[in-house]
Amino acid sequence: MFAYIKGSLEGKGDTYAVIETGGIGYKVFMPVPSIEKLGEIGERVKVYTYYYVREDAINLYGFCTDEELKMFELLLSVSGIGAKSAIGILAEVSPSDFAMAIITNDVSKLVKIPGIGSKTAQRMILELKDKMKTVQAVNKDEEIAVAIANEESTSEAMAALQMLGYNRKEIEKSFEKIDTKNLGVEDVIRKALSILGK
Repeated sequence: MFAYIKGSLEGKGDTYAVIETGGIGYKVFMPVPSIEKLGEIGERVKVYTYYYVREDAINLYGFCTDEELKMFELLLSVSGIGAKSAIGILAEVSPSDFAMAIITNDVSKLVKIPGIGSKTAQRMILELKDKMKTVQAVNKDEEIAVAIANEESTSEAMAALQMLGYNRKEIEKSFEKIDTKNLGVEDVIRKALSILGK
């Protein structure tokens, strides 16, 4: 409904900012780091917004960048994660670090976020990995684009090796011994086969 709000910063709370535009003060809930980035009271600000409507709440959530907003929307698509949890995650990790953790299956990085346990981290990876690859803001980051390409190579190599009769655990063990960065699918398969054949 609202793409962004541009106006005068009239107040800051622990979890929200008040932005006045057109004579109306909007209470916008934001991650703590975003509130800190807004600047001083009285300054003109632009905040990207998400209009959140539920039976028990109608709230406006705000972000300093479009990338943060996209990540918030992705987090809301994960079963069991609501707006407050999503804001909490954004307060702890940058969108690019979060995207990298999802794409590289880095559960250990995700469980460092307060309130995220192992099961939730695995569910986020499962539900977000494919979506993350299509988010343009994420793919602009060169490091993440490389990680996506590497992950796709290892996934294809995994499928090919399973078709050759190897089980997932032994394939994963062989992958641990290979630096898959910047390797094509055929190279990953060739190196894995040399390890698996021993």
